[in-house]
Amino acid sequence: MVSITHMKSTFKNLIIAMALLAVAGCKKLDIAPTDRFSDLTFWTVDVNVNNALNNNYSLLYNSSLFFEPEALSDNAYSPSGDLNLIASGNATSLTAKFAGDWASYYRTIKSVNIFLENVDQNKTLPQATIARMKAENQFMRAFALFNLSKWYGDVPLPDHDLTPEEAQVIPRTSKAAVSDYIIAQLEAAIPNLPSKDQLPASENGRITKGAALALQMRTLLYQGNKMAEVVAVCEKLINNQATYGTYTLTPSYSALFSDPATNKTNSESLLSLQYVPTVRTWQNFWDFAPRTVGGRVSAMAPTQELVDDYIMLNGRGIKDAGSGYVESNPYVNRDPRLTATVVYDRYSWINPNNTTKTIYIRPGSDPVQPGLDEYSPGSQSASATGYYWRKYFDPIALSSFVSGNNLHLFRYAEVLLTYAEAKNSLGQMDAAIWAKTIGAIRSRAGFTDAGALSFPSGDLTNIIRRERRAELAMEGLRVDDIRRWKVAETTMNGFAHGAKFATDQNVDGGYIRTQQRKFNPQRDYLWAVPSSEIGLNKNLTQNPGY
Repeated sequence: MVSITHMKSTFKNLIIAMALLAVAGCKKLDIAPTDRFSDLTFWTVDVNVNNALNNNYSLLYNSSLFFEPEALSDNAYSPSGDLNLIASGNATSLTAKFAGDWASYYRTIKSVNIFLENVDQNKTLPQATIARMKAENQFMRAFALFNLSKWYGDVPLPDHDLTPEEAQVIPRTSKAAVSDYIIAQLEAAIPNLPSKDQLPASENGRITKGAALALQMRTLLYQGNKMAEVVAVCEKLINNQATYGTYTLTPSYSALFSDPATNKTNSESLLSLQYVPTVRTWQNFWDFAPRTVGGRVSAMAPTQELVDDYIMLNGRGIKDAGSGYVESNPYVNRDPRLTATVVYDRYSWINPNNTTKTIYIRPGSDPVQPGLDEYSPGSQSASATGYYWRKYFDPIALSSFVSGNNLHLFRYAEVLLTYAEAKNSLGQMDAAIWAKTIGAIRSRAGFTDAGALSFPSGDLTNIIRRERRAELAMEGLRVDDIRRWKVAETTMNGFAHGAKFATDQNVDGGYIRTQQRKFNPQRDYLWAVPSSEIGLNKNLTQNPGY
């Protein structure tokens, strides 16, 4: 049985095997060599099968795919290359990120298909073990297809390892058919996967029944017209934990992302990208943190639009009557998740040794000059919005914020938020459902005022959407939400703003203008199929407007 420890090791045998498999495609081997692995013998060796599975886990996702989508939403601004280009509405079919992400997902699918077509050659691993490995790979292929169809719409669906000739002519499959395939693959996988409660500690990070249900949930939710099915999947995770695993909200919101012990082992994660210091790490936070605590440059900064959506402790939005919001002292009495997520002017940064450092961002306010974190128009290193990130700060990170903390792909909080959204869309939201979804999430966040915890009478749709934004900020899901709600044409048109530090207080109330964004609803709800791919496959067509 492969363990997560092996999953984080190097994959020497697999590299050898993949090279051999590639060579074997040129000439059929009738006799297996006795002095080295061949395509006839590779899969018969247990360790090779385990290493092949580990390799596919490593291809599942990465930290850039996790964080970068924030800058494609109204949550964050990035001055970096393609992210800036896409957010400003200036991307084309030649944009490198479109081609890079497409290639990444299809690389995963190819590796999965090779595994699924060859693993039955192994006759020494127990059949139940092989069935589980197949189910894990079915999930991986489904996840890659989900992401492809989310960004590109209709996409080629390789359900087997394509020959070079097939790859040059495979057409696009409709997004609806791809979604149906994903759901069917996950349904087939679930019986052969363990529940979370059946997973030994040595296998933390492996795919479970709960993870498969979570991907089903997200796939159905993004279709928009399957809310009854969304409810049914959520209720399996909420009400049938004896079968699918025990999931609960962890007591501390911030600990889930930053406390190494809680981050690694908790009751909330349905699936996380697994990292280990010095073995498999990520370093994105180096370009998210304030410079005075070790940050390098601000490559992605929170927007004022995100900050404004965090409610007051009394449950009211900052623009609501009776909220108590004071624009000159904007960060007091706010949703505790604001402080857990965003670094603002005069923020008390808690260091790993429990000392604190005040982060000065308002121009000219730092007693130690030059103020490295201060907002400065045109700065190449300080935040362009006057905000930095705190969420996912790793207190035991290595030098330059090299982190071994996990990145959570699916959390139980998302299940509760999705359940609330689906029930509300069906006209079935009531006080009891509110209490076990939004009420429970706010209670965990630190709200105690009845005005925040009690079932509200206002616009439930926008209340739930705002809650989803606050809870899931910096987890890459906001861009999906504004697209499936078809509000990106509003949220991604006009200026993205920063803090009230602008020189001209008569423009936009003195809030920094960071980037003018453009979103064409006839084009930008889908990414361009990379022009390089269309050049290779005569049956690929382009999305409208590109």
